Amino acid sequence: MFEQRDFTFIYRYFTGEKQESLLFLIVGMVAVLLAVVCWFFIKSNPNFFKGAAIPLLAIGLIQMVVGYSVYSRTDKQTKDIAYNIGIEPVNYAKQTELPRMKTVMKNFVIYRWVEIAFIITGLVLIFLFRLHADKTFWYGFGVALAIQAVMMLGADYFAEQRGKVYFNELEKIILSK
Repeated sequence: MFEQRDFTFIYRYFTGEKQESLLFLIVGMVAVLLAVVCWFFIKSNPNFFKGAAIPLLAIGLIQMVVGYSVYSRTDKQTKDIAYNIGIEPVNYAKQTELPRMKTVMKNFVIYRWVEIAFIITGLVLIFLFRLHADKTFWYGFGVALAIQAVMMLGADYFAEQRGKVYFNELEKIILSK
């Protein structure tokens, strides 16, 4: 008799990925726009805003690229994975999807440490230069760097939690054989 399995976890995982990547794309676009405004249009305290513009632009561009690339590939990736797991659940999960997710999950650890380093760097800059009128460039740089890094750390936290659930579901498929 044919055993029916529930693979809705695939759609839940990739729907969450697509939604978060769209948010990432929008946040990146806003950050880049804000960087342009800070660099070219804000005339009061220009050093602070020029300092803030650099991490806004750099991290905003990363957010845009990552957001767009994940958003644009998610539908096809969802269909391909759902199809392959539907055809050969144990083999595909074991040989293809679980190894891919192990890499994704390892990358979250790297991202977390980079983001924590950015937060710490931003906070150090804030505390070192907050009272120095001649160092407002570095104060602005630190403020923007810390804010951007906190937002990325938060987004990656939720993505990692979603990934853990997905990873556990893949492991259940392998154990069910």
